[in-house]
Formats: sequence, C-alpha cells, structure tokens
Amino acid sequence: MKRYLPFLIVAAVGLITFGSAFALYRSKKGAAPAAPAASKDAVATGLHMRGPKSAPVTIEEFGDFQCPPCSVMSGLLKKGEEEGKGKIRVVFRHFPLAMHEHAREAALAAEAAELQGKFWEMHDLLYKEQANWSKNADAPGLFNSYAGTLGLDLERFKKDIQNPEVAARIDADQKLGSSRGVTSTPTLFVNNVLLPVDQLNPAGLDKAVEAALKEKPKP
Repeated sequence: MKRYLPFLIVAAVGLITFGSAFALYRSKKGAAPAAPAASKDAVATGLHMRGPKSAPVTIEEFGDFQCPPCSVMSGLLKKGEEEGKGKIRVVFRHFPLAMHEHAREAALAAEAAELQGKFWEMHDLLYKEQANWSKNADAPGLFNSYAGTLGLDLERFKKDIQNPEVAARIDADQKLGSSRGVTSTPTLFVNNVLLPVDQLNPAGLDKAVEAALKEKPKP
C-alpha cells in the first residue's frame, strides 16, 4: 500500500460514497464484461499516456467524460501514477456512452486540445468541471471557454473539433473497447487483465497493481 498507490489517504467517507454511487451507476447497465485481453501492441499505441513507457504496470482506462464515477477514478489514477515513482503508466481511451448527451462533445474537445499539446490538461479540467458542463445546454460554449483558460488557439480549437480525423480517434478507441467487451465506464485493465467491478476502488486497484508488480516479465 505504502509503496506504489497510497490511496489510504483518501477519506473513508469518500470511499464509501464512491463505492455506493458506482455500484448504483453500473447496475443500470449490467455487470462488467468478461473481456478478452488486448495485445501488447494495442496498449502501446495508446495516444494518451501518463507515466514512463518502461513502467512495469500499465493501467488502461476506457472512460466517458460525463460519467461521474469516471471523474472520481481519474483523480485516483492521476494520484497513483504520480506517486508510483515510475512504476505505473496510465493509458486513457475514449468510450463516450450514448446515454450521456455531451460525452462525445467532451471527447472531441479533449482531442482538439491534444492537437495543441494539452490533452491531459483538458482531460483534468473536463472532469473537474463535469458538474457544470454536463447539465448545460451550451456545453460546447463552455468547452471553448476551457480552451481559452488553457491558453489554446481558440479558432484552431473550434476548427479541430469539426475535424473528421479528431472524430476518428474517438471512434477507434470505442471500437477497440467494444471488441474487448467494454460496455460501461470506467472499465480498467491492469496489464491487460480486466479489473472486476467490485475492485474498482482504491484498495482493489492497489491490490491489482501489487499483483502486477510481482509478475515475472514475459519474454
């Protein structure tokens, strides 16, 4: 616990709230998939990574910017990567759900920010401001304001959101997720192994990382 993912500093009340809310949220869409693992190349080609490529543990997330549990998970993953001392790499893949009105628009905004080198900054800001834009009829207007806050070229940002290549990146992630049985968010794979729903919490994630670190490297 203390070495790689010291999630115990998260308040107990927060954990209980997250666990209860997550269980209720996921129950609406059914159980987590028994998905096949992706190839090493599939993970290696993830466009959005935090942490060194040489990290022995890769946590791959399929997420939706309008998904409340994903917002909580993003904070846990960021903290884990920062405190993992080079042993953890986080890969983010888009999986906007149809049930979320502005999820795909948010994904497009994040990809447009990527073209100006600010994907993770937009990623973090979208989750931080989720409660505001997710209920706003003019979510795209808010995304433009976030781009300005991040110092992006606003005109370029607006054009890039409409770029078919930007949309294709999201579609590719979603297609990959679907091929691996992903149906809900967040869905996590730790070194290509699906993390069960009941382990989508700090303790479960920490246990999975510890187990991955003990595995012998495959030839």
